[in-house]
Amino acid sequence: MADARARPRRNRSEALSGYALVSPPFLYALLLLAAPLGAIFVFSFWTQDYLTLDRTFTLANYREALTEPLYGQLLLRSLLISGAVTLATVLTAFPIAYYVSFHVAPERKSMWIFLITIPFWTSYLIRVFLWKVILGFNGVINTTLQGLGLIEEPLRFILYNANAVVITLAHAFAPFAILPIFVALEKIDRSLLEASRDLGESHLTTFWRVTLPLAMPGVVAAVLIVFIPTIGDYVTPRLVGGPNGLMIANMIQTQFLKLNNAPMGAALAVLAMAMVTAVALIFLFLNRRFLKGRS
Repeated sequence: MADARARPRRNRSEALSGYALVSPPFLYALLLLAAPLGAIFVFSFWTQDYLTLDRTFTLANYREALTEPLYGQLLLRSLLISGAVTLATVLTAFPIAYYVSFHVAPERKSMWIFLITIPFWTSYLIRVFLWKVILGFNGVINTTLQGLGLIEEPLRFILYNANAVVITLAHAFAPFAILPIFVALEKIDRSLLEASRDLGESHLTTFWRVTLPLAMPGVVAAVLIVFIPTIGDYVTPRLVGGPNGLMIANMIQTQFLKLNNAPMGAALAVLAMAMVTAVALIFLFLNRRFLKGRS
């Protein structure tokens, strides 16, 4: 009887300890993440005439954002560029992570991870400017190709357009894709791969039916880690994108800082977040269908 009465007390005590443990990070996230997002959402239903802020509830900003062709073009371009960056980053990151996980000696893996994180040692802006130098009309690529006689004039499709944005962002976010895929591959039980080979499967079918499904949590993490922030990047499109490489984040920056129209910028930010959420949910649904098809 005493144990029966003491058990609920212990459960309540453990629950209170758990709440006390998670309360500080929860409040921290609430103040620094939820509160700003809530403010942006509220702002999007107001209007502003330069210095005058009208707090009357209205959908005028959303109507303008959905009917103005320029905003739709920027949203679509942002989606396409972020999708291309994500695809290029994950496709190049997976072989690197696979090689480090399966073909590098255990005592050397830490060195490889260390080398992969070296780009973080330099400023993001410096890396963007370096790519501007590399891709420029008189940059490394064009100068080399002209010196070898392969081209007569500089290539114009690798700078100040969407291609330059994709190349620069794919390089900048490569470590973010390599690391989660590497962690997922490290967790795979190697005996499962040996069992697949013993049952007569080839290396290709073993990869497709065993390795890839087990590594999908890392791939999903890499996709989301790359796709979500690239939608909101405005530095790289401004520096290397040119007029045809600007994204929705550049317009949001213009609305907030140059046009002094925070409500319109907030509405565009909300639409961009809604687009990212929809794409992420679709990807997660397709990934679940893929894993069910493999099981």
